[in-house]
Amino acid sequence: MHTDLIFIEEIVVSLLTVAVLVGIASRRLRMPYTLGLVLIGLALAIFAKVEIHITSELILGVLVPPLIFEAAFHIRWDDLKRDLALILTMAVVGVVAASAVVGGILHYGLGMVLPVALVFGALVAPTDPVAVVALFRSLGAPKRLQVLLEGESLFNDGTAIVIFNLLLGVVLTGEYSVSGGLIDFVRVAGGGFLIGALLGALVSKIIERIDDYLLETALTAVLAYGAYLVGEQAHVSGVLAVVAAGLINGNIGPRGMSPTARIVAVNFWEFAAFLANSFIFLLIGLQIYPQVLLNNWYAVLWAIIAILAARFIGVYGLAWVGNRVPLRWRHVLYWGGLRGAVSLALALGLPESLGAVREQIQVMAFGVVLFTLLVQGGSMPWLLKALDIGTHDEEKAAFEKHHARAVTARAGYEHLKRAFQQGLISAHTWNILRPLLEQRNRRLQQTIANLMTRHPALQVDELHKARLEILRAQRVTLHDLFQAGVMSEETFSELLTEIDSAINDELPAWPGMLLRRAPDAPPIRHFLMAVIQERDPERVAEALARLGVPVVPVQSSGGFLKRPNITLMIGVPEGQIEEVVDALKATCRRRVEFVADRISGIIPLPRPKPVPVGGATVFLFDVEDYIEM
Repeated sequence: MHTDLIFIEEIVVSLLTVAVLVGIASRRLRMPYTLGLVLIGLALAIFAKVEIHITSELILGVLVPPLIFEAAFHIRWDDLKRDLALILTMAVVGVVAASAVVGGILHYGLGMVLPVALVFGALVAPTDPVAVVALFRSLGAPKRLQVLLEGESLFNDGTAIVIFNLLLGVVLTGEYSVSGGLIDFVRVAGGGFLIGALLGALVSKIIERIDDYLLETALTAVLAYGAYLVGEQAHVSGVLAVVAAGLINGNIGPRGMSPTARIVAVNFWEFAAFLANSFIFLLIGLQIYPQVLLNNWYAVLWAIIAILAARFIGVYGLAWVGNRVPLRWRHVLYWGGLRGAVSLALALGLPESLGAVREQIQVMAFGVVLFTLLVQGGSMPWLLKALDIGTHDEEKAAFEKHHARAVTARAGYEHLKRAFQQGLISAHTWNILRPLLEQRNRRLQQTIANLMTRHPALQVDELHKARLEILRAQRVTLHDLFQAGVMSEETFSELLTEIDSAINDELPAWPGMLLRRAPDAPPIRHFLMAVIQERDPERVAEALARLGVPVVPVQSSGGFLKRPNITLMIGVPEGQIEEVVDALKATCRRRVEFVADRISGIIPLPRPKPVPVGGATVFLFDVEDYIEM
């Protein structure tokens, strides 16, 4: 027993050392950390002949809970509910569709028995976007896109496991009932989520009554693993229990935590997720043997084709649900459907009674996981660059640094001022430090102003954030007024709907929306309406901001292809019509799309028809009077 514990300790320390070294190398080589771990694991399995036997219980019971809890803990409910309909649709309907599509393709293309093919479909249905989301954060990709990927992964892990177990039971027993299957799904999935939500709420209430950051952080760890264990013991989904516990605790628990406890809890879970990710991706590499995959290349190829086809149908076929998702984002959601820990765990957990088909499923699953991690995950930076997604550039990095310095400098000044007012420092010291601190604050603020003047896109982003802060403050005040009995529930609901609608508005904050024209500025003599495509607003905003013209954007749609677009209402000063039109022409890109057309005749046949899309459609009107509200 003592020898076994020492051996386990040696393995853990060795893997952690490898993970740290890979992390250091990944930073220097600017490559995704998780992909480096998989490659090192493969190298160890091939050249060092390292063999580590892992089980499904180890992955699902030890390594997956911290990953799921950490992701759920950091997702804000306000961000999640915006696309909850789409996320749940992709996590439930998408998983069922993926299982059916993959199963059907493998049944007809590979000759696999349909029930077994459906089991494999459910096995590879859950996505694992860890590598992609880490890349998103480093590139500054839109927060909503991150939430879509993470939210789908959180919920489809649990639903895929439930469906996998139901289908596996059909294969093993040969019995299946549609109504019984639906009842079992609702019981297992709904029961798991209910247990997790109740435990999350209970622990959050306990945290409110404790003022010890170590105990509070320990309670979150108990919750993460406890929710999984209680769910499994109750024969419901332990994974969905962890999801619900993380969401509830992450959105309610921190309110009752002290600032120190919040910092410690966040750091603890980031480290726990780092450890779990490190071990999982190393173990993935260690479990995959290239020679075995090459020997079964035909089956692996069919499996890859099947999961790509299923993902295509799931993303592009379901993306219409809920709030509209831009087409560029759908491309990222499609290619970002990586497979990882859960698929590996389900493959390893297949019972021996399946016989030879068990090994075939495992090899196909390992091949799919390896393909998605190396090919899809490795090519994601190029895809994001090609789609112009990700905003981390030198100007924004400089702005973030100077803005952070200005905020912290201001906080230091205010803290010292309060200390002086409370008598903690003398007037002599305050009079020496105050002008120095005020001068530094003015210098930092001027640097920020210069950056925003030179780069209007920074101003666009800042105005958008400021607008959201205003709306959130209005929302809080509205709640206070309703609680105080100042307004009726009907009025409260109406006004709350207006504010929530404005918060969910995707339109960027344009500099021209808040532009206050100087008294001696040229008068507005023309009203210009410009219809631009949805991918062009940032470039147009920058150009019009430089001209200093007032702009109000309105979401619209139309044209032959019924594409979503944006209508700009622009106030044009006297003598600036050509400048504004030239700016629109220079920043609105054109492209050609091909749509189906019919050749007239006895037999109508489809043919591609080129349709120009993009540019700017401009309408100009004269203005008799212009009043700025």
